[in-house]
Amino acid sequence: MNVSLLYIEDDAEIGEWVCRDLAERGYQVEWQRSGERAAELAANCKLVILDVMLPGLDGFTVGQRLKKAYPELPILMLSARTSIDDKLEGLQFADDYLTKPFHPDELAARIEVLLRRSGSVASDVLELKHLSVYERENRIVNRETGEEIILTGKQYQIFKFMLRHLGQILTKEQIYEGVWGEPYFDGDKTLMVHIRYLREKLERDPASPEIIETIRGVGYRIKA
Repeated sequence: MNVSLLYIEDDAEIGEWVCRDLAERGYQVEWQRSGERAAELAANCKLVILDVMLPGLDGFTVGQRLKKAYPELPILMLSARTSIDDKLEGLQFADDYLTKPFHPDELAARIEVLLRRSGSVASDVLELKHLSVYERENRIVNRETGEEIILTGKQYQIFKFMLRHLGQILTKEQIYEGVWGEPYFDGDKTLMVHIRYLREKLERDPASPEIIETIRGVGYRIKA
């Protein structure tokens, strides 16, 4: 991956496991325990991960200075503070705000989104009508509303199976057996019910679907 990140965190325990996790994911991490050298080091980085509670200059001050010096540089704030006022203050300059404690997968996902948004990594976004499907992150966003669409596990498995066969007509048997791993019995309504719920979440008008097309007497397909 070879993407350089600047990570500013004074907590040694948190800093060590975050650095270790990000290194395992292929990032090059410059870890600093204060923001004194932030402006200097940020010049060679693609993203800054910035804790709020720091010795000396606090994270808000460091973040504001960084954004002024590097307006296009993504900043991800980390904080144990959960009040809305703190989040609003941070989001005046930061591009995202993650509260502690957090799971490393969530941190990695947010980093990847910010890097993609800034053009620092290649995008693998699939555009389907009004939807943006972020396949590596298992995220679907309605571009017209800006809202993320949340699917159940089984709904996403069905959708992803059909995406792997984009533009191809799939029988009900193929979809059911590919997702459930069990033989399909003629007349079983399980798949049909899941498709209906999927359309309610994905389609502009579920009664006139543009994404998941019914092929009468055969099955379904997602139009390329």
